Amino acid sequence: MNRRSPNSRKRLHVFQLAAVIFFTVSGGPYGLEPLFSYAGANAALLLLFICPILWDIPAILTVLELNSMMPVNGGYYQWVKRALGPRWGFYEGFWTWIYTFVDLAIYPVLFVEYASFFFPHLHMYKIPVCLFIIWSSAILNILGIVPVGKISIVLGLFVLSPFVILWAVTLLHHQGAVSLPHITLKGVGFSSIGMGIYTVMWNFFGWDNATTYAGEVDKPIRSYIVSCALAFVTIFAMYILTSLAVLHSGIDFKVLSEEGFPSIASVTGVNGLGPLLSIGGMASAVGLFSAVLLSVSRVPKVMADDGLMPEKLNALHSKYQTPYISIIVSALIISLMIFWSFTDLIIMDVTLYGAGLFLEFISLIVLRIKVPDEHRPFKIPMKIAGLCMMFILSVSIYVIGLLGAFSHSDETFIPASIAVLALISAEIAWRIIVKVKLKAAAAKVKK
Repeated sequence: MNRRSPNSRKRLHVFQLAAVIFFTVSGGPYGLEPLFSYAGANAALLLLFICPILWDIPAILTVLELNSMMPVNGGYYQWVKRALGPRWGFYEGFWTWIYTFVDLAIYPVLFVEYASFFFPHLHMYKIPVCLFIIWSSAILNILGIVPVGKISIVLGLFVLSPFVILWAVTLLHHQGAVSLPHITLKGVGFSSIGMGIYTVMWNFFGWDNATTYAGEVDKPIRSYIVSCALAFVTIFAMYILTSLAVLHSGIDFKVLSEEGFPSIASVTGVNGLGPLLSIGGMASAVGLFSAVLLSVSRVPKVMADDGLMPEKLNALHSKYQTPYISIIVSALIISLMIFWSFTDLIIMDVTLYGAGLFLEFISLIVLRIKVPDEHRPFKIPMKIAGLCMMFILSVSIYVIGLLGAFSHSDETFIPASIAVLALISAEIAWRIIVKVKLKAAAAKVKK
């Protein structure tokens, strides 16, 4: 009888990893609601088809190839450091750390939004509820990676179940004949297209985040390939089916954007669907927070090992062997960022994430040139020219979204500008670190 080793039991396996990736990237259609008010019925589905092809698939393929070469904790930071050197590796870690704090601040706020369905006055207690979500998830992460994986599977069922009911209701109401609207961008302004792209991008990114704990995954190369495929198919199908249900429901897109998916229950007339969608939204927010915190807490620890962050961040818990100081510091910073609005956070989030992803694209090409013969269990079936073309298309989507966000309104200009300043601040932080390290080296020489 084959038995798993004790070490294997402490590692994530395929379905647990797929569940964690699902929550790292998506967490369900929650957060997709503004897309319909930005793009309208005709353009929403088009953006949902275009963005995954030009944005997600290149990102997934890049992550799988680089991770197959280096399936280690620290993921994207380690890849960029090896390809471009410690300075750019620091940029990658720094940018991703900042964007993840922004990203994580969104989910407790979403939890309050969906919980308000049951408790209409909960907004008055937004801050303490958000803090409870942040610190309970931090404790769960300190307990280890396997509890996070197991809870992600359970939360995933809570997220998927109400949407399965919604899809079934849509099919029954239309006797199985669900038609596609006329797909076009005609009549949609440039700024609205940009904000629509940003909304879709936000609901589809984070694939590289799932690699920061590759050293804690059982058979990581195979597990990541299978898990990413499972997660992508689930997420893409869920978004398309949910969008069709929204478009056939006849709901006012402004109401959907302001009140979320539970508002669609009143249009469908299905008793109990509103509470189920609200519970799913709450489960999504908790699952997203726990999964993303799991990924971000591993990066400072690895950077601290390289002397690019304070040494205390690499301390492991004596019992659970998790980077508990890094988790606590992350939770503290996130606690200070929950005052931003949902739209502001998404704009900063996507802007910062895109910059880090482009360093990964460049790293892939550089490593293809530097070490063309190194073993890659997974390799994108393209030569360098093909890779460059694929990445140019991804950059194009990102630039259109960024320009659209800048031009949408004065309110969106501010968070976009803050995100750009945060990108620039990486160089300032790098110079400070170099200066401190030089002083420390000089002090040692004098002794």
